[in-house]
Amino acid sequence: MKFVFRAKDVQGEVREGMVEAMNPTAAAEILERNSLVPISIKEEEKTSALLKDFQRLWEGVSQKELVVFFQELATLVEARVPVVSALRTIEDQTDNRYFRIILKEMADDIEDGAPFSTAIEKHTSTFSPLVINMLRAGEASGELQKSIEVVAASIQKNYQLAAKIKGALYYPIFVLGVAFIIGFLVVTFILPKITVMIKDLKVPIPWYTAALIWLGDFMSVYWWAVLLAVGAAVFGVMYYIKTDAGRSEWQMLLLKIPVVGNLARSIYITRFAENLSALLDGGIPVVRALTIVSEVLGNQVFEKIVLKAADEVRSGGTMSTVFVHSREIPPMVSQMIRIGEETGSLSTVLASTGKFYNQEVEVMTRNLTSLIEPILIVGLGIGVGILTIGI
Repeated sequence: MKFVFRAKDVQGEVREGMVEAMNPTAAAEILERNSLVPISIKEEEKTSALLKDFQRLWEGVSQKELVVFFQELATLVEARVPVVSALRTIEDQTDNRYFRIILKEMADDIEDGAPFSTAIEKHTSTFSPLVINMLRAGEASGELQKSIEVVAASIQKNYQLAAKIKGALYYPIFVLGVAFIIGFLVVTFILPKITVMIKDLKVPIPWYTAALIWLGDFMSVYWWAVLLAVGAAVFGVMYYIKTDAGRSEWQMLLLKIPVVGNLARSIYITRFAENLSALLDGGIPVVRALTIVSEVLGNQVFEKIVLKAADEVRSGGTMSTVFVHSREIPPMVSQMIRIGEETGSLSTVLASTGKFYNQEVEVMTRNLTSLIEPILIVGLGIGVGILTIGI
């Protein structure tokens, strides 16, 4: 059993910590043998697995929280603060209750003698294989601080990249959502009242006005069925995309959509180049680094290409041999990687490639936002025009 204690040392200073013993009496004896006078001894509070799972689903740990965590950890370690004390300090100032549980468990494991990478490896739902392997390599080489800094920089780049994409999607999603709600309310509640006057006139009407009258009458009676059908369709598509077959088809389709496909391709290349560069800088062997990167790309098409490259390197070949025959990898990327392999500066070349495509993503995102705006305006204008002309 573990006990949390507060005790005074020979200088009279209050010390806090944790001791493992069979019972509180044995814990007090251990403290006394270490010249500590116990003030309080309490059994460590255990967090139930059910409560932990509930908090993980409810709160989780965002990329932004991971960025802040590793930046603070790198600063504290650089200041020569022990890792356990650094984790305890960050735990005290973290608002996320689930993340606090994780940090506490990590600190306890390290206090019990586990390496930092082993303590963090127990929480694969929060920390990616890329992070775990980089920290393990840093420990093995005696450069844990540098590895933490590299991890912080890598997560920050991934977070900024994801933020750019989300920022570009917020506007069209909001506009389309509002347009759907307003259109649904108009067709369901307002259109039937307007068309009643037209029907009362009992005069010949054009086909498109008749279609609007029929639509209004249908929606006024079966609006609930339409809502159910739309909800079921959205749920069905989302569920199918989460399956292996659906995810594979969606990711292949995404790369074929005009404009959007080029943006997605640039995102995956940026993610590949930046993460692989960070792993190689951390001392991870090329084959292992490629395998890890394939797991964090987020696209099965690129994942297969990278795994094929790993097999090629394992058998004595080069990455560029595989990339040059892949139509998803731009020729410039293949050529730069080939130069990096030949000159022994692969990590530097990948970092430059990642920086270039990161800038490309930024430009494409800005252009896409500018393109979506007039398309939405024209689409909404057409909808309002049809309604107006029909009435």
